[in-house]
Amino acid sequence: MPVEPAPSRWNLDEQQQEDVAQDLIAVGADLQPGTLLAAYRAGMFPMGIGDEGRKPIGWWSPVRRGVLLPGDFHPSRSLRRSRRRFRLTYDTAFGPVVDACGDPSRPGRWITAEVKAAYEQLHRLGWAHSIEAWAEDGTLAGGLYGVCTGGVFAAESMFHHATDAGKVAVWALTDLFFADGDPRRLIDVQWQTAHLATLGIREVPRADYLRRVQLAAAVELPRCWADTPGSGHPFDDM
Repeated sequence: MPVEPAPSRWNLDEQQQEDVAQDLIAVGADLQPGTLLAAYRAGMFPMGIGDEGRKPIGWWSPVRRGVLLPGDFHPSRSLRRSRRRFRLTYDTAFGPVVDACGDPSRPGRWITAEVKAAYEQLHRLGWAHSIEAWAEDGTLAGGLYGVCTGGVFAAESMFHHATDAGKVAVWALTDLFFADGDPRRLIDVQWQTAHLATLGIREVPRADYLRRVQLAAAVELPRCWADTPGSGHPFDDM
C-alpha cells in the first residue's frame, strides 16, 4: 500500500472554497507530500502563478471542473488504429514523463525542478503514477502523470512526441482506473479544453466536483497500485 506521509501543517479545507468566485483559492504553503495529498483530497491542486510557474504556489479549484467519468471515453476509429502502434506501460518511466511534460519549450511551462522533485517523492511513496506510450523503436512517444487518491485520479500533465500518443495514454489510463466498474471513480483533468472534449471530458460545477470527491474517498485504489505501488508493468500483464 502507499505510504501515508506526515500530515500537512497547513489548513487545506474544502469548505474554504464555497464562497470563492474564482479558480484560484489560495496562495502559499509548500509542496510536501502531506500538503499535496491534503489538497487533492480537498479537491484542490497546486500550480505556480509567477513567471514560468515559479513561486508563489497557487492552489486551484476551478469553478467549472473538467472530469472524465466512467463510460465517457469513446475512442474514434482512427485512435483505435493508432493504439496498435504503441506499447503501453504504467510506472516504468515516471521521471522521464515528468521531464517531457515540463519541457521548457512548451508554452505555459509550470513544472519546475521543485515541482518535479515533489511529485517524484509522491511517486516513491506510491501516490503519483505515470502512463507511458512507447514507439516501435523503443522511444518514449507520449504519456501522462498524476496523483491517485482512492477513487480520484488527478491528472497533472500530458505530452506527446508522436501523433495520438498522448490520447492513447489517456485511453490506457481509463482502462486501468475504471477497470472495476465502480461508478464513483473519476479522472480529474482540471479544465476542459476543446481538445480534451473530443476525448469525452465534461465540465461539472465546483460543488458537484467536491461532492464526487467525497464519495470517491471511500473507493479503494486500483489493485495494481495498491499491491505494487511505484513498480512498472506493461498493460499486457493487467
